[in-house]
Amino acid sequence: MFGPSISAARRRARFSIPIRIPSVLLAALCGWLLAGGAAAQALPDTLAQRTAACGACHGEQGRAASDGFYPRIAGKPAGYLYNQLINFREGRRRYPLMIYMVDHLSDDYLQEIAHYFADQHPPYPAPQPSTATPAVLERGRQLVFSGDKARQVPACVACHGQTLTGALPSIPGLLGLPRDYLNAQFGAWKNGTRHAAAPDCMAQITERLSDDDMSAAAAWLAAQPMPADTTPAAAITQKLPLACGSYPQGGAQ
Repeated sequence: MFGPSISAARRRARFSIPIRIPSVLLAALCGWLLAGGAAAQALPDTLAQRTAACGACHGEQGRAASDGFYPRIAGKPAGYLYNQLINFREGRRRYPLMIYMVDHLSDDYLQEIAHYFADQHPPYPAPQPSTATPAVLERGRQLVFSGDKARQVPACVACHGQTLTGALPSIPGLLGLPRDYLNAQFGAWKNGTRHAAAPDCMAQITERLSDDDMSAAAAWLAAQPMPADTTPAAAITQKLPLACGSYPQGGAQ
């Protein structure tokens, strides 16, 4: 855990995206298959085949695992996945392997990839046992369901839904993700190395959160089992607490 006196350098070290790039050969293979390279022409020309190399990080069908770093992408809203592919391509997110893979892909092809993984629904793995203290987990639960009014931090459920499975077309679910990944994304927004379409609501929220609070929220979310219905909601049923460029619909009025 980190108190309010943590230095910027240490914060970046804790809340940052680790560079875990496979070999150059794997990177080349990923780009080659996604682009439909010559060697892939002997294989079935399907999106499942073209995106098979994505499983090296995200797991078969994008299912990932609960004990690593890479996020599950299976079943996420297509609009969310498409936004993230665009963000990598346009430099708003900085992960070298992902940038390499999407740098020269068209909007239409990124849409195809997003819809392919959105349509995958393999079972979720069980969450990993939490090592956080009961007090930390309780603080995380409070932030998820109530936010922090004194700091103008809205509850996670206000945007990501009461079951935290997200909403169509572009709000992701927060459950079923590794704690390391959640911590890294909080830190990337706070440190300014991850951005979204303006207005960047998550950047505003993380600016108001302490390091301890980010860690507590990540610990609680990563420890939760999935609900019986894991599908994203059809829409947000209330107005969002902040304007969000990734969800211009703004929720119900």
